Amino acid sequence: MRIDLHTHSRASDGTDAPARVVVDARAAGLDVVALTDHDTTAGWDEAARAATEVGVALVRGTEVSAKAHGISVHVLSYLQDPTATVLTRELDAARESRVHRAERMVELLARDVPITWQDVLDQSRDAVVVGRPHIADALVARGVVPDRSAAFTHLLASGGPYHVHHYAPEAAAAVAAVRAAGGVPVFAHPGADVRGRVVPDPVFDELAEAGLVGLEVHHRDHTPAQVERLLAIAARLDLLVTGSSDYHGDGKPNRLGENLTDPQVLAAIVAQGTTEVVGA
Repeated sequence: MRIDLHTHSRASDGTDAPARVVVDARAAGLDVVALTDHDTTAGWDEAARAATEVGVALVRGTEVSAKAHGISVHVLSYLQDPTATVLTRELDAARESRVHRAERMVELLARDVPITWQDVLDQSRDAVVVGRPHIADALVARGVVPDRSAAFTHLLASGGPYHVHHYAPEAAAAVAAVRAAGGVPVFAHPGADVRGRVVPDPVFDELAEAGLVGLEVHHRDHTPAQVERLLAIAARLDLLVTGSSDYHGDGKPNRLGENLTDPQVLAAIVAQGTTEVVGA
């Protein structure tokens, strides 16, 4: 069984419609795929219909923005109740803050490069969550950079000259909110030091105490040394180990199914979640 537990659609910063992500997952030979858009569940219904039609099992989830010791982190929430107030309140606040952050970044960028807020809206289309990837797409459309990756190398880099922070709950609070919503929290790409700073080991203990269930260990942004470190942490804290693509369509080089999750791990996640897997 081939299982990929981390993908994004146009509902956040992917380039494909939710249904297309599911169809492409089936074409890539996946048996199970999770849709985990940033801070939203807006793509769930469309993806569920497609999953039923093409015969792939769909795990519905969300990638929740958070922070730990001043470092930006993400918590994957699987199979939560999408109406649970404790979590939806945090997701709403994060989405609103992301839009304000993006508007301010465009204002700063416009002093030096040709870009407008309308350029960004033209790229975001039906996205519920407007963010830096859409600014990157606008910069590509304007010819300022060749692709998204180039935009994030300098112009949109965290800590760069145009960077603006956005609201995110503390990671332990995010984990607790996911649990309160009946979801299963997994720390997304926690060792991705190619993206910037990563959290120190004591943070994993804090999150485990708050209810963390697993670590996304097998991810293209993890070096072999980070994989070894994370496997040791997972073993010490008795956490599940997942592997995922973090697929964004054409927005990133990540390919569906390039990292996979063991079926027994998925079974453990399903056993703890509130929302059923579609097509299971």
